[in-house]
Amino acid sequence: MSRYNIYSLLDWIYGGVDPKFEGNGGPECAAFLAPQQRAAESLAIILISLLEVGVALRRINVSREFRAVGRDSTRAKEDSLGKNLLLVALCMTFGVEVGFKFATKTVIYLLNPCHVVTMIQIFLLACPPCKTAMVVFRLHVHMLNGALLALMFPVVNTRLLPFEKEIYYIQHSMMYLVPVYLLRKKGVYRPEPLGDMWWALLATGILFLYHFIFLQVLGLATEVNLNNMLCPAVSDPFYGPWYRVWATGHQNLLSLLHGKLVTLLSQHSGSACRYLLDTVRLRGKKVD
Repeated sequence: MSRYNIYSLLDWIYGGVDPKFEGNGGPECAAFLAPQQRAAESLAIILISLLEVGVALRRINVSREFRAVGRDSTRAKEDSLGKNLLLVALCMTFGVEVGFKFATKTVIYLLNPCHVVTMIQIFLLACPPCKTAMVVFRLHVHMLNGALLALMFPVVNTRLLPFEKEIYYIQHSMMYLVPVYLLRKKGVYRPEPLGDMWWALLATGILFLYHFIFLQVLGLATEVNLNNMLCPAVSDPFYGPWYRVWATGHQNLLSLLHGKLVTLLSQHSGSACRYLLDTVRLRGKKVD
C-alpha cells in the first residue's frame, strides 16, 4: 500500500476529529493527565480488572449453565417476525450512524463501547440460539451502563449534521429494547439468577481492560479522546484530574447493578403485560 493510500485511509478514520471542540481530542486533551498519574492509574486498574476476570472465570461453569437453559430453548429456536423486524430496525439505525461517521471522517469513534455493544446486539439478533449466544448475551446485559450514561449526560456538541443528534438518542434507546425483547424469549436468553454476580463481574473486568489497554493506547497514538480515556467529557460531573478514578469506582458499582436492574424490570414488565392482557380477556368474556 502506497504512502498516499495510508494517509488517505487515516484521514477517513480520524481526520475529521476537531480538537477545537472541548473533549474531542488533540494535544491538550492528551496532556490532560500527567504521564506518571496516567501510568499509575492504568497499572492499578488493569491489575484490578485482571483479578475480576480471573475470579469470575473460576466461578462460571458455561457448560453446566447452558445445559440448564437448553431444556427451555425450543421456543427460542423459532425465528419470529418481531425479532427480524428488530434486527432490520437496529441495522438501519446503526447503518445511518456509520454513514455519519464516514461523512465526518470520524470512523474511529465506532470503537467506542456503545457502538461495539450495538454490533454485539446485531450479532445476537442474527445468530441462532447456541452456547455462544448465551455467553455473549449474558455479558452484554452487563455492558449497557454506557447507554444509560449517554442518555443522562449526552455529548452531542460535535454532532452538527441534520438528524445526527436524533440518531444518537435513537441508537442508545434501542440498546435497551434488544435485551428486553430477548429476555422475554427465554431459552439461551434466560439470565443468570439475580444473586449470581459472576457474569456481571466478568463483563466489568472485560470493559475496563478494553478501555485501559485498547482504547487508551489507540487514543494516545491518534490524540483522539476515545470514550474519554484521554480527558473528561464536557458533561462529566466529576470533571478534574481524578475523573478516571471516580469513573472506576462508580462504573464498577453501576456495571454490577445495572444489568441486574434491567433483568428485574424486564421480568416484571412481562408479568405486568400478561396480567393486563388476562384482565382485558376476562372483561371481554364477561361482556359476551
